[in-house]
Amino acid sequence: MNQPQSDSLVEGDWCAIADVHRFCHEAMATTFEIYIQHDNNRYAQQAARAAFNELDRLEAELSRFIENSDISRINNLAAHQPVRVGIAAFECLQQSFKIYNETKGAFDITTGSLLKCWLNKDKTMRAPTQAELAIAQQRIGMNLIKLNEVDFTIELLASPMQIDLGGIGKGYALDKMAELLREWSIDVALLHGGYSSVLALNAPVDTKGWPITLSNPRNRKQTLIYFYLRGRAIGASGLQWGRHIIDPRQAHPVEEKLAAWACAADAATADALSTAFMVMRPDEIKQYCSRHPQIQTLVILEHGDQEIRKDDILRFGPWGVQSGNPQETPQ
Repeated sequence: MNQPQSDSLVEGDWCAIADVHRFCHEAMATTFEIYIQHDNNRYAQQAARAAFNELDRLEAELSRFIENSDISRINNLAAHQPVRVGIAAFECLQQSFKIYNETKGAFDITTGSLLKCWLNKDKTMRAPTQAELAIAQQRIGMNLIKLNEVDFTIELLASPMQIDLGGIGKGYALDKMAELLREWSIDVALLHGGYSSVLALNAPVDTKGWPITLSNPRNRKQTLIYFYLRGRAIGASGLQWGRHIIDPRQAHPVEEKLAAWACAADAATADALSTAFMVMRPDEIKQYCSRHPQIQTLVILEHGDQEIRKDDILRFGPWGVQSGNPQETPQ
């Protein structure tokens, strides 16, 4: 049986599916798992190992906590000093730019300086001064990053900056791992990184897809929606781990929402949008989804209660298998 973590935002009993093999690996400060339906366990294991090797390679390039990673090298740059980076870091920055522009700055990988203002050394919250916030705001915004697509170089227009790919990196890694699995002719699989970023390939035999449950983070017995995932990804963000999501436009931690889920064609987009939707106003989310009908979104407004009321849930787009209707558990 699959045993989701108690603080997970996406759950599913994937081991109950016939001929599914489960493999796990620690990376990016969480547990990644791959579920593969295949008649040869040894072959599935070899494919999973190759995917995890790719994950480790990506972490070495994308983690700001690794001294010589591409992201660490960017964070140590002086202004107007270009540096060449690998394809993974460059692609992540390109995708981050795309979501940054589409969400009008709600998704921003440069908010590290702001977050640092709001945290004590022991990671507890503090109240920064307006002067501290003003200085930090001068060092955030993806408009301060210049990408050269010919030479694969990055240039900062202000320094120092603190880039963190935590809102998109796991999803990007899942997309790349899935590409590798397909090269191994593995096309029935589900991958996740810490139950907050999930990517499903084709549906298992004789099923509608991989079963997914989204529950109240404060009361796991309260199911919000149940559906099947196939050929798509879902990303999740929430405040159950603390006020760690910063609104880059207001320079304040997010407080109005408890959790957000976004379903998209790829894991990097789903990952980034779930963070953006924690920041955006309900009317902004509605407008975004109307312009991007392929995106499904579920957002829980924060009212401090254990039970989530119907009015606390914002739902945009048709949840379900591909573009089908959701199979929901009654509230």
